[in-house]
Amino acid sequence: MAGPAFRAAAVRVRVPASSANLGPGFDALGLALGLYDDVVVRVADSGLHVDIAGEGASTLPRDENHLLVRSLRTAFDLLGGQPRGLEVVCANRIPHGRGLGSSSAAICAGVVAARAVTTGGEARLDDMALLELATEIEGHPDNVAACLLGGFTLAWTDAGAGRAIRMDPAESLVPVVFVPEKPLLTQTARGLLPRSVPHVDAAFNAGRAALLVEAMTRRPELLLAATEDRLHQEYRAPAMDESADLIGRLRADGVPAVISGAGPTVLALAAEEGEADKMSRLAGEGWTANRLSVDAAGASVLPLNAGGTGRPGGTESPGGAPGGTGSAPR
Repeated sequence: MAGPAFRAAAVRVRVPASSANLGPGFDALGLALGLYDDVVVRVADSGLHVDIAGEGASTLPRDENHLLVRSLRTAFDLLGGQPRGLEVVCANRIPHGRGLGSSSAAICAGVVAARAVTTGGEARLDDMALLELATEIEGHPDNVAACLLGGFTLAWTDAGAGRAIRMDPAESLVPVVFVPEKPLLTQTARGLLPRSVPHVDAAFNAGRAALLVEAMTRRPELLLAATEDRLHQEYRAPAMDESADLIGRLRADGVPAVISGAGPTVLALAAEEGEADKMSRLAGEGWTANRLSVDAAGASVLPLNAGGTGRPGGTESPGGAPGGTGSAPR
C-alpha cells in the first residue's frame, strides 16, 4: 500500500495551556486556558530540524527525543507513513513543570500538526481518534482533552481509549494562575499519592466533583464548596508547601483555589474581575499572577500570517491572543 502524500506548505498549530483536576475532579476534569504555544511544521526533503524559542529553549532536546517530535512520529505511523524530513519551529509560552499542561500541549500540537500536513489526514484520523492517540501518548485524558477541545472538559477512558465531553464554563468565570519560580516534576507529585484512600473521602470527592460541573457551568457562586478536595492535594502538599499555604489563604478569604494539575501552580477561579485583583494582593511575593481567559477553541490550525484560529476538524472559530489578558510579577 502506498504511503500518504504530504502538503508542501507549512502548517501552524496553536495549543492552549490547561489546568486539570480543578480540585475534586482528579484525572477527569480540565479547563483550557488562554495561554498558548505555537508550532510550525513543514515537510522537508530530508532530516530533522527543530528550533525552539521561549520556555524550554535551553533545556529541551532538538532531536527525535523531543516530545512533540515523538508525537508527530506516532501520528504519522497511524496516518500511513513518515515524511522524508521535517522542519519544526516551536514558540513556547506555557511554563514547564508547573501543572499547566505543557506536556499535553506538545503532544496535541504534534498529533494535530501531523494530521494537518498529511493529505486526507482528517479522513484517516478523525477527532475521536486524535483524542485516543493523545491519551495513549500522555497516559491519561484530562489535560489532552481540554487542550484539544477547549472550554471545560470531562474526560474518561473506555477500554483504555480516551473519551471526553466539552462544556462551556460560566461567562463570568475569571481564571487566575499563580505560578511559582520553581518547577515540580509530575512524577514526584504522583509518587506522593497513596494506593488507597478512605471510603468516606472518596464519597466526599464524588459529590464535590458532581457539584463542580454545575458550579463551573451555571452556578459559580458554588465554586468554593465545589472545589473542596480530599483525594490528592493534601497528600501532595509536602512537595509544594508554599502552594498549599497560598491555597489556604485564598480559600480562607472565600476564593475558590486549587492546585493546577500536579502543581505547583495555584489556580483560582474568580466570578468577577474585581476578585482577580484581590487575589493578587493576597498572594504576596514569589508568584507570577496571570489573569487569563478561558480558551474556547482548543488546538487550532491557523494561517501562517493571520491571527484567526480553526478547530482541529477545520471549523473556523474566533481567535485568541498569544498570551493572557494580563500578568504581573508578584
